[in-house]
Amino acid sequence: MSHIVVIGAGQAGASLVARLRKDGFQGRITLIGAEPVPPYQRPPLSKAYLLGEMEVERLYLRPESFYAENDIDLRMGTRVTAIDPDAKTVTLPDEVIAYDQLALTTGSVPRRLPAAIGGDLEGVHVVRDLADVDAMAPAVSEGAHALVVGGGYIGLEAAAVCAKRGVHVTVVEMAERILQRVAAPETSAYFRALHHRHGVEIREGVGLDRLTGEAGRVTGAVLSDGTDLAVDFVVVGVGIAPDTALAEAAGLEIDNGIRTDAQGRSSDPSIWAAGDCTSFPYRGGRIRLESVPNAIDQAEVVAQNMLGAGIEYVAKPWFWSDQYDVKLQIAGLNTGYDRVVTRQGEGDTVSFWYYRGGELVAVDAMNDPRAYMVGKRLIETGKSADPAVVADPEANLKPLLKA
Repeated sequence: MSHIVVIGAGQAGASLVARLRKDGFQGRITLIGAEPVPPYQRPPLSKAYLLGEMEVERLYLRPESFYAENDIDLRMGTRVTAIDPDAKTVTLPDEVIAYDQLALTTGSVPRRLPAAIGGDLEGVHVVRDLADVDAMAPAVSEGAHALVVGGGYIGLEAAAVCAKRGVHVTVVEMAERILQRVAAPETSAYFRALHHRHGVEIREGVGLDRLTGEAGRVTGAVLSDGTDLAVDFVVVGVGIAPDTALAEAAGLEIDNGIRTDAQGRSSDPSIWAAGDCTSFPYRGGRIRLESVPNAIDQAEVVAQNMLGAGIEYVAKPWFWSDQYDVKLQIAGLNTGYDRVVTRQGEGDTVSFWYYRGGELVAVDAMNDPRAYMVGKRLIETGKSADPAVVADPEANLKPLLKA
């Protein structure tokens, strides 16, 4: 009987095994996860879950019983120590498992501060998995002082949750502006103003020199401009990296992630990959996407291809971020944009439309689902939008879809 092993029990891994069974695969399936809980949603961790608005069971993508009912051998709290592509085996701490096909859905790992500048002090947190948030939650209390290192979406979402809990928050961002790597100055300005209204101090163009502590616990931070801050805890949001350690050790080709072809197959014909850990062909180049939609869609395509479908994965990038009462929805990739058109709605409702030449490449929509949906459909169908129509708040966007 054919045996498919999936390493990584996150969104991609859970989606992949469910699709295998949905499409009629009758062989053995083993899903191996390092965490001691079933696959769960990550986005609510740093929001509703940290705020105490969501119980842990509601995070689970499916009830634990789903895996047994579908004859999926879910190995929780288990780390794979090695892959042998020649023998087609994976090594666990107390067992070696043979596979016919293997899928790597190992996700990503957070970048941490070096121990040399205090990154290993107690009270220094990253926000990536359930254990991270459980460890941080007791510190997030009214009146505490927090330093958030990094002004990307991870850092700003953490800052928003902390501020809502009455924490005094300082965000430091080494770049000239928050969100510089991922968004236009207009989007940066919008979120800078939003956080200021909620009492968050944002320091741009300022880095962290070092953290200081007493008895092994963080108590302060020295910034690159010489400022000395007293802090009760630190949240590190300086990005994530693809988790490729197992793949590298197994000799698979790495290129900003596990390099796959358009179908999701790695440099080894029996090994596939999907999700954050994967780089794949996209519009003549290669990209790696860090998003839940990509993890689901790519994993489902890989599952079909493991069963012989021969389908190429066509990414449709979209992302979101929740901060305070603002929902940001992003369609497309703004790489190489040279113009941004603003569409102003009522109050905090606004969208920014990115153009490269005359081509619409991305949309950032704040509390404006209509603008987001129109922009997303235009981008996915290769259509553009007249900037003059976009900029006119009285203009109806729907006719753009028929143009």
